[in-house]
Amino acid sequence: MEGTKKPLVLASVMLAMFVSAVEATIVSTAMPSISAELGGFSKYSWVFSAYLLMSTVTVLLYGKLSDIFGRKRIFAVGMLLFLLGSLLCGLANSIDELIFYRFIQGMGAGAVMPIATTIVGDIYSREERAKIQGYLSSVWGISAVTGPAIGGILVVTIGWEYVFWINLPLGIISLLGVLLFLKEPVNTKKPVIDYKGAALLTAALSTMLYLLVEGGVSFDWFSTKSLILLTASILFFVLFIWAERKAVDPMMPFEIWRNKTIFYANLVSLTNGVILIAISSYLPTYVTGVMEQPAAIAGFTLTAMSVGWPLAAFFSGRLLLKIGYFKTSIAGGAFLLIGSLLFVLMQPGFGPLWAAMSSFSIGLGMGLTSTVFIVAIQAAVSYEQRGSATASNMFMRNLGSTIGVALLGSILNSSLLRYFADSGQNYSLSAINDLLSADARAGIQVESLRFLQQALAESLQHVYLVTAFFALLSFILIFGLRGKKGVKSRVK
Repeated sequence: MEGTKKPLVLASVMLAMFVSAVEATIVSTAMPSISAELGGFSKYSWVFSAYLLMSTVTVLLYGKLSDIFGRKRIFAVGMLLFLLGSLLCGLANSIDELIFYRFIQGMGAGAVMPIATTIVGDIYSREERAKIQGYLSSVWGISAVTGPAIGGILVVTIGWEYVFWINLPLGIISLLGVLLFLKEPVNTKKPVIDYKGAALLTAALSTMLYLLVEGGVSFDWFSTKSLILLTASILFFVLFIWAERKAVDPMMPFEIWRNKTIFYANLVSLTNGVILIAISSYLPTYVTGVMEQPAAIAGFTLTAMSVGWPLAAFFSGRLLLKIGYFKTSIAGGAFLLIGSLLFVLMQPGFGPLWAAMSSFSIGLGMGLTSTVFIVAIQAAVSYEQRGSATASNMFMRNLGSTIGVALLGSILNSSLLRYFADSGQNYSLSAINDLLSADARAGIQVESLRFLQQALAESLQHVYLVTAFFALLSFILIFGLRGKKGVKSRVK
């Protein structure tokens, strides 16, 4: 784009990705402390679900709007909403308030990562894009390395509120950089916004999310309420697909899915989203509650994933040029499978180093797959569809995380309740809050402490078994790309 100051725009985009990375890792690290202070362990997964639901629903809408109105305007709207949500989250006085503010934060987050990634696709040529996207993934991961460490320090010093407020100055600088230095072509196309599609998708995901989070906890899986919610979710999804096929300018243009590379890349991103949220959300809980490690050590185990991610992403841009898309993706899928199996085998006595090693392997898999998917998708479409195509991939990964955090949260809660019932103990889920604070653990009798830790460890192992299943599914889906020319032939 003529007039664009590429280095300054790139730096601003990197800051936006830093904000996203910090949000993903700092909040996960701080959640045990937040839950211990605000209570409501049974609503633990809703803190993640609220954010993921809104970012998942809005990512497609933002992608389409950026194609219509330009990247700058929509990026600005999303970033301002994200920063407002971040400010309010730090002011929350209860778990219910925090969940509500996370809805606002997620509403803005839907624009930050996909549009930042799309901007890079706009200002760099196809030949430059493979390396630049690799650098961006590296910067995202390297930035995330500092997240758990900063989160742990903030929690034990000035308070968990600052894990949200740290986003404010960085987000403002990033926003100003994009507004001042990015020059876009004038768009004369008459805007047609797919409000019906957005409303139907919101309804479909909301009913599905409520079913997955509360099923087996507030009501039985095999109950009238479950059946109603499942039927409603399926109906809304069907109506969404029907509306998109009829829409003049749909928020989800299904024709891009006819490209086999985009189709399988998005399916793998869906399964990868489940894996990512499983590790990010529940690893700190295991390390803090079961292994009795402080927040800083829990952060270290997530940092290992953040080290593996940029390390793999840095080389993925070069690998896809040398060995091709399929082989690079297979290598990433293998690391995801290995890492998830290591989590399944993890025992409390193995210590945080085992958790960190498992997390590192997951990071390698994410770094290898995410970079080549974005490069392939952006190379497959024109400028006019690039925002929507990039957003479709982000949507699928966010959808995977949304499904994952709800499904795995339900599995964790129902497994804990079943363990209590089978053992004849009259504990509630709120008892787990005491495991997440050193001071609270000190007040628990030794016998009760060991029982609760065993219950949490076994329940989280069920979570990791489901995660391993999705890793295996991800690995199998990558073989759908076998025989395709992929990135290697297009970039050269």
